[in-house]
Amino acid sequence: MTGDVIVVGAGLAGLVAAHELAERGLNVRILDQEGRQNLGGQAFWSLGGLFMVDTPEQRRMGIRDSIELARGDWMGSAVFDRPEDKWPRRWASAYLDFASGEMRAWLKGLGLSWFPVVGWAERGGGHADGHGNSVPRFHLTWGTGPGVLAPFVQSVLAHEEAGRISFGFRHRVDGLEISGGRVTAVAGSILADSSVARGAESSREVTGDFRIEADVVILASGGIGANFDLVRKNWPEARLGPPPATMISGVPAHVDGRMIGIAEAAGVSVINRDRMWHYTEGIRNWDPIWPHHGIRILPGPSSLWFDAEGRRLPAPCLPGFDTMRTLREICTRGHDHSWFVLTQKIIEKEFALSGSEQNPDLTAASWAQVLKSRRGKGAPPPVEAFKSKGADFVVADDLETLVAGMNRIGSGRIDLQSLREQILARDRQLSNPFGKDAQVTALRGARAYRGDRLIRTARPHAILDPGNGPLIAVKLHILTRKTLGGIETDLDGKVMGADGAPIEGLYAAGEAAGFGGGGYHGYNALEGTFLGGCLFSGRQAGRAAG
Repeated sequence: MTGDVIVVGAGLAGLVAAHELAERGLNVRILDQEGRQNLGGQAFWSLGGLFMVDTPEQRRMGIRDSIELARGDWMGSAVFDRPEDKWPRRWASAYLDFASGEMRAWLKGLGLSWFPVVGWAERGGGHADGHGNSVPRFHLTWGTGPGVLAPFVQSVLAHEEAGRISFGFRHRVDGLEISGGRVTAVAGSILADSSVARGAESSREVTGDFRIEADVVILASGGIGANFDLVRKNWPEARLGPPPATMISGVPAHVDGRMIGIAEAAGVSVINRDRMWHYTEGIRNWDPIWPHHGIRILPGPSSLWFDAEGRRLPAPCLPGFDTMRTLREICTRGHDHSWFVLTQKIIEKEFALSGSEQNPDLTAASWAQVLKSRRGKGAPPPVEAFKSKGADFVVADDLETLVAGMNRIGSGRIDLQSLREQILARDRQLSNPFGKDAQVTALRGARAYRGDRLIRTARPHAILDPGNGPLIAVKLHILTRKTLGGIETDLDGKVMGADGAPIEGLYAAGEAAGFGGGGYHGYNALEGTFLGGCLFSGRQAGRAAG
């Protein structure tokens, strides 16, 4: 088996790189440890959000954005503070230029389009020069994750038909050969064929081996999110507190991080391995596809957030504001879960679930389905399904029954009177347009944005008013997701060796490269930057390698 270029990984970054290479007339061999049914990898399951700057969608919603504002937000969030942040910082700057420049036109030319209401994710920690998006920038792709993948899947399959691209599915790379400062080959195991459904855990039975000599190799093998052992090994305890005793997984089992370690053993520089991105609003999937399968709630700003003992979390640990600060708050308190307390009115307007399979209306890119799901009676059907079938939901007509349910499925340490007093104190803040509760202020600020007022925020109301019920409590788990550090590369995606010199012919893209350079997010992500990083780094590596 030979090819001009070997791409390791058939996820979004790998497909983008292969597309760029084949469009330039090169022959490409794509290797992946999973079967053809998993073409597109983890991106298939995503919501399809993209971070873009100063777009027509933003301007139509009355949002004034600029590259200067976006750069301030990114750098204030990333907090680059290490010598090894040299390339990540440059990648961040290059991505911002891309996201405010040719990104939208390039993707639109490939057939992508976006939901007209721009989402406001990661609203920040409370300081203008700190973490967070100053304005909404989350552009939701029509078709969600599969919609982002579609043009690149179509391209590589067309090139496969034409003979320029070939696939080695169930080919697990176990070794990377580097000699004299350049890549020479990849080697590994052929796994038994597997017909499991997309995303399900597949067999690791070995039926053979392979070795392919290559002058050019692109590593696009993904991150460590499903490998709890690696997550715990790399966990920054001094910064985030102890790792949670239990976690759930936002990614399939094949997102195991093996290739990053294999590359490092071959002499590749891996940096910022302690930087990672895990969500605090995870719920167990009542209909799981992969082991420990969790789904993230995408909350509006109204749900009250309490720790495992029923103590309200402080600002900026508010729904949708500061993921890392909230993760640190929960973990330093020694807990592995927390609670949302809300009402039926809030869940109907403010709860969305991340992922393509939890948003069939958006995934189908159907306005009729969207209007029926989002503007009809009750919460969207997938949310109502979790409310009725999910193990982490408690629904009750009164607070006494709600707390009894919370103590049944949680730590058993919620005090009824304490919880009541905290909720009543918040409710009293709604009696006039003034007040000191940071979350109420944030809620009123969110409703000043037309998009949030239309589809993402409930009208402010008292939680304990029976007319707004029933009451709902949701047990929230730590949901593993993204690797923010990774293989160090220059701006062309060329991999750096442990000696600081580039390795000839070796490139890396996507999550394996920290979405660019070995970690272009720094310590914090602004959302929409994971798929965006796969697109940008895959394109950069494909064009440079070609």
